[in-house]
Amino acid sequence: MVISATEAAATEPEIKAPGKATGRRPVRWRWFILPSLVLLLTFFVLPFVLNVPFAFSGWSSYSDDIPFVGFDNFSLLWEDGTLGGAIGITLAYAVIAMAVQNTAALGLALVLQRTNRLNSFFRSLFFIPVLISPLAAGYIWRGMIAPEGPVNDFISLFSPGFEYAWLGHPVPALISVAFIDAWKWSGLATLVYIAGLNSIPASLLEAAQLDGAGRVRRFFQIEFPLLAPAFTFNVATTLIGALGAYDIIAATTGGGPGTATTTLNVALQQQFKAGFLGSASTLGLSITVLVIAIAVPLVAWLRKREVA
Repeated sequence: MVISATEAAATEPEIKAPGKATGRRPVRWRWFILPSLVLLLTFFVLPFVLNVPFAFSGWSSYSDDIPFVGFDNFSLLWEDGTLGGAIGITLAYAVIAMAVQNTAALGLALVLQRTNRLNSFFRSLFFIPVLISPLAAGYIWRGMIAPEGPVNDFISLFSPGFEYAWLGHPVPALISVAFIDAWKWSGLATLVYIAGLNSIPASLLEAAQLDGAGRVRRFFQIEFPLLAPAFTFNVATTLIGALGAYDIIAATTGGGPGTATTTLNVALQQQFKAGFLGSASTLGLSITVLVIAIAVPLVAWLRKREVA
């Protein structure tokens, strides 16, 4: 029996759009972000909004009144050196941590770029610090760089009797805690750079190699420009994260010696502990303003470099 094309088409099952064949409603993926959105609004956005009025108040644990004082908190914190000093230390800490972290991460990424068993092992090894609590990392390194710690013992092998309090002097203390921050997070930045390097077309590198370009020239003329998106992400996240540093400093120096490592978050904690809640809120608002003032222009400039 011969079946015409019209009859054959009529006997075929009707193909319907996904979600309509069984009568089900299509999956709305945006509902999956709802729990994260609720957590973000509840624990980050809402506290920040509620904190803003207190930054302009004379709220303290020594009085039941919460008077409006305008910008007096900012003036007092600036005049006694707390605000200006904390901003300077925070910026220095953030720049050192960002520079060290990205330099180390990019170097590791170039070494561990190829995927094999050995490199996979070292990628996992260098990622372990990311999984460690910042407080735990601070306590570990405080013991390691103590005057009687293993770091000084190792240096003593080449310089007998060497003993130095790395956290007991202002400049070395600031550099040390910034290095600890970089060590803590460099594993994450390394993976981002590896992903960026592996996304570069191999044909470009092969063509450059055939043209006689050496390894260094290929990196600076091809790989580094094409790493711009990864560079933007790592620089922005490492700098913003370092601007809000607290845990590592609290576990190592507590803001000392003196005020050498007293960042904005450490100063905030000190004001809160002393009972000056309005001043603490002022420092919290200052952190947010500082992050926005630095991050927005920086990201805009780095994104512009991506398409240049």
